[in-house]
Amino acid sequence: MIRVARCRPIGVAALVVLLASCGQGGTDVTPRLQWYVFDEPSGAFDAAAKRCSAAAHGAYRVETASLPASADQQREQLVRRLAAGDRDIDIIGMDVIWTAEFAEAGWILPWPGAWAQSAKQGRLAPTVQSALYEGKLWAVPFTSNTQLLWYRTDRVTEAPDTWDKMIRRAQALGENGTIQVQGERYEGLTVFFVSLLASAGGSVLDEQGQSVSLDARATQEALEIMRRLARSSVTDRMLSTSREDEARLAFEAGESSFMVNYTFVWPSAHSNTPQVAENMGWARWPSVQEGQPSRVAIGGINLGVSAHSRYPEFAFEAALCIASESHQRLAAAQGGLPPTLEALYDDRRVREVFPFADVLRETLKDGVQRPQSPLYSDISLAISRTLHPMTNIDPQADVARLRSAVARSLRSEGLF
Repeated sequence: MIRVARCRPIGVAALVVLLASCGQGGTDVTPRLQWYVFDEPSGAFDAAAKRCSAAAHGAYRVETASLPASADQQREQLVRRLAAGDRDIDIIGMDVIWTAEFAEAGWILPWPGAWAQSAKQGRLAPTVQSALYEGKLWAVPFTSNTQLLWYRTDRVTEAPDTWDKMIRRAQALGENGTIQVQGERYEGLTVFFVSLLASAGGSVLDEQGQSVSLDARATQEALEIMRRLARSSVTDRMLSTSREDEARLAFEAGESSFMVNYTFVWPSAHSNTPQVAENMGWARWPSVQEGQPSRVAIGGINLGVSAHSRYPEFAFEAALCIASESHQRLAAAQGGLPPTLEALYDDRRVREVFPFADVLRETLKDGVQRPQSPLYSDISLAISRTLHPMTNIDPQADVARLRSAVARSLRSEGLF
């Protein structure tokens, strides 16, 4: 039974009355739930917190607590506070790659019974998969995202459906044929490799997430594309330091015809360079193998409940409220954050923000997870450090190097 402060275990309905006896007379004893999440600039998250507070009718109040913009800094701050047993954290806006680590460490609570069923209902299967670890649900999927192919419709009449075709088409365009990808030594490079690997039919870890997989054929095929792109005339000269934002800016500059990137590039182009935006098309991420759909790593935010929360029952209830249909619609329409509820991709307001909603939904439905392991951070560093810079990739030799590096990370050997 879950305990709340120093009071005996009770249900949600009786908690409000009992809190009055646990508090001091005459003071506001309304439980305050702190929702730690990245600083969402549109105000959609703050609005959701206020709405869920109102819907609680005085049972609790939800307040947002902003985390840094960088995902690495978000994780660092949360890890330090959760490891110290900080009781001021109730709801956690978790990057999808943190599930296994936070669950294994005992920092978040598994979702029980009916709450777990509600958290899964109607959501795209890969988004639910991102919240699972060892057969248990550890968060409710709130927002999602994945990469698409963006291209110049005034230069290309039809989007290439494979990496081979895109590279050859870009070469034919000459100086305007540049392809923008993420090549710096960071998480984006890991995402690029994982997506290529999955599209080739491979995976970093086995199905249990305990051992290295990295099938030789699929791994080599992914590495050959990375090296070919990096050494071609169509790669950006700043590839080794390119992240999502650098790729966006380069595409907006007008000299690039292709880019793989997240959906934020669409409103950005319309705001910054309308002349580029009016000739901006979208398509599914290119395939590795002809006739086989691409499989792209997904991102997004899931809502977990801190194991140190004073009010875990309220936190589960509030997290479901935040991740509800109306608030996912708000986050999409106001903040440009793709929903996890499949039906919302047919919603008029969502489709106005994402005219590419059908392609985005299909990509997400076929989406893949980055390695679901408590040691993911070390695994990601092992991959990005082995494959950077992309121009130095040796497709045959690096299969063994990758296997060795990932195996060391699973044994917590070496300092990545």
